[in-house]
Amino acid sequence: MNKIEEIFSKAQSGEDYAKRYVSYLSELLCNLDFKAIDNVIEVFQNARANGKTIFFAGNGGSAATCSHFAEDLALGTFIAGKKPFKAVSLTDNVAYITALGNDEGYENVFVGQMRNLFKEGDVLVGISASGNSPNVIKAIEYAKDKGGISIGFLGFDGGKMKKICHHCVHIKTMKGEYGPVEDIHLILNHLITTYLIRLDVSRDR
Repeated sequence: MNKIEEIFSKAQSGEDYAKRYVSYLSELLCNLDFKAIDNVIEVFQNARANGKTIFFAGNGGSAATCSHFAEDLALGTFIAGKKPFKAVSLTDNVAYITALGNDEGYENVFVGQMRNLFKEGDVLVGISASGNSPNVIKAIEYAKDKGGISIGFLGFDGGKMKKICHHCVHIKTMKGEYGPVEDIHLILNHLITTYLIRLDVSRDR
């Protein structure tokens, strides 16, 4: 029984379930590796300084987080006259993804795009609750082969991605706890991007 099933089994009502769920999220947030988050911020800052692109890849709910993260990083941190973050979500071009899936297999839907876009020194952020998504793993391996930097936003036991990424932010949970992991991945998006925009603003004062 994972924690979410345990929470449901003990809850007396929807209100009680909500309180227990939020309490569990709070526990997970307090146990984050904050140094790992700082490492990701540093990688993003270096990528911008060097004119590199930050790519995002993930499936399902994580695909939505990729879209959200890329938008917040590219637009949410934008300040006129300052060098922007170049961010691209590899989950957004439906025609491209379905063509690659049909012609080369779903495991290649990210690598197929990276062949045309990814350059040495670029960054790939793989978002996966399990850490075992085959298409994201292939994308990370491709990024590393091309001299890029890999970052994993992970859950559960970290899966294979925890072993192969240069940097990881790992939400440690039991397997199957997709909701809390994906909740915190989105919080990390907002945490990182709101820090970056305010850091730039504070330096101009």
